[in-house]
Amino acid sequence: MSLLTLSFTLAFVGIAILLSMWLKLGVERDIVIATIRSSIQLLAVGYVLKIVFGLNNPLFMILMIALMIGVATQNAAKRGKGIPRVSFKILFAIAITEIIAQSFLIGLNIIPAKAQYLIPISGMIIGNAMIVSGLLLNRLQAEAHSHRQEIITVLALGGTPKQSIVPFVKQAIRASLIPTIDSAKTTGLVQLPGMMTGQIIAGADPILAVRYQLVVLFTFMASAMIASITLGFLTYPSLFNRYHQLVLPNSHN
Repeated sequence: MSLLTLSFTLAFVGIAILLSMWLKLGVERDIVIATIRSSIQLLAVGYVLKIVFGLNNPLFMILMIALMIGVATQNAAKRGKGIPRVSFKILFAIAITEIIAQSFLIGLNIIPAKAQYLIPISGMIIGNAMIVSGLLLNRLQAEAHSHRQEIITVLALGGTPKQSIVPFVKQAIRASLIPTIDSAKTTGLVQLPGMMTGQIIAGADPILAVRYQLVVLFTFMASAMIASITLGFLTYPSLFNRYHQLVLPNSHN
């Protein structure tokens, strides 16, 4: 695809802007910024990956993956404002998810330990863990706020913070997994995932493309579960002070 051909697709951006103006949604500026940022970021990443793939050096692969984890952590942390040391908790959850997933994939020779496989799959795993983490933090805080009286009652009756909030942590974990599970249910019927589509467009055998996509799909479900559970159980103690009192972000207590 030439740059000229690629530029024609800006017509889709124009359509989005015109529709926003027509309905007075006020998101035209955001659309323009998103278009410019995504173009610059993707082009920059493309050149960086070309260099990293060419070198195939473990140090550069680790640095690239560490950068992705750092950016994902920073983005997901926005959903947990007010929670003590939330960035560290997210960083740990995403990092441990990436380590477990890649150890399994490489250890069983499912994928080769090469940059062209590790970095793209790591990006998908980390991105999925980031989304799950954001959803978990949002839902956990909402559950704690909406069930505040129930939690306080359990504490007043002598229950521990864990006994008072774990049922709602489980609800938050369950809710954070819904998009990943629903997406898996409709894969192949409603959507053809990006990895599979990209391989088919590049000329790969559709059956081989499906196999790689299934690897990613199964990894997504496990990694989403690991990230959500890890972050959920790391985060809930931060909703209580040292006197075992419930202290919610953005609350008056």
